[in-house]
Amino acid sequence: MSRYVGRFAPSPSAGLHAGSLVAALGSWLDARAHRGSWLVRIEDVDTRRSVPGADGLILRQLAQCGLYPDEPVWWQSRRGADYEQALLRLLQQGLAYPCSCSRRELELAGAVIGPGGERVYPGTCRDGPRGEPRAWRLRLPAGEAACVHWHCARLGTQVDAVDRSVGDFVLKRADGDWAYQLAVVVDDAAQGVSDVVRGEDLASSTARQILLQRALGLPTPNYLHLPLVRDEQGRKLSKSEGAAAVRPGAQALREAARALGLQATGDSVQQVLEQALAQWPRRRRQWSQGAHALPAR
Repeated sequence: MSRYVGRFAPSPSAGLHAGSLVAALGSWLDARAHRGSWLVRIEDVDTRRSVPGADGLILRQLAQCGLYPDEPVWWQSRRGADYEQALLRLLQQGLAYPCSCSRRELELAGAVIGPGGERVYPGTCRDGPRGEPRAWRLRLPAGEAACVHWHCARLGTQVDAVDRSVGDFVLKRADGDWAYQLAVVVDDAAQGVSDVVRGEDLASSTARQILLQRALGLPTPNYLHLPLVRDEQGRKLSKSEGAAAVRPGAQALREAARALGLQATGDSVQQVLEQALAQWPRRRRQWSQGAHALPAR
């Protein structure tokens, strides 16, 4: 990809908290430092978690922090036809299959827990569902082809044997919602995203997304996973844990910049953004020079 295109893709289960503002700021800084475009995509395919009005709140918070997208915002809930087309391509190539297994059935069958804490699908329906199809899964390639080596600009070289960490993973869920993995891969390609800058908690999804990119013949972006913001107990701040929404403005931006290792002291939003942007290339180089590899999964 010759043109830098970055994105921030929040889920509208609540407004931005301190951790998600860090991800927004980091992705914006990287796009601006590369003289590229910065996009915003509302990832609202999980209908159970989406809260009415949260998308508008997020966009207002971003604007109050001076973080404006360069193109119109996308909503994943409006892109079902594109995900359906991608699933059909995979089915036609024998790279996806219907699955009738429930979570309870997998527990009773003794499906093992992988290195990342997820239950590894044992391939029960690979040769055909045993009942009414509930979901659709990606058929992983055999052997070493299911082991993905990829690089993060901060974490270094990563290795994930997806067949041992999660197995054939879900593309469309039993409740009819599209799985995050499929939606994000299709949308990144459709929007021409060249660089994905996001929180470190999503690093475990990257190998799955790369396998999907390969299966669909789509390009693989560059990846940078940012440090997480944690509470006093060391837990990652998250909406599911009730993390408080940020009060957008210069103070929130200063704290987000500090979490990224930047020293921004400006009194206004514009001053903080300018100071953070001036320091970003050096911070990025430091991460790249100190990148380390995580143990293989």
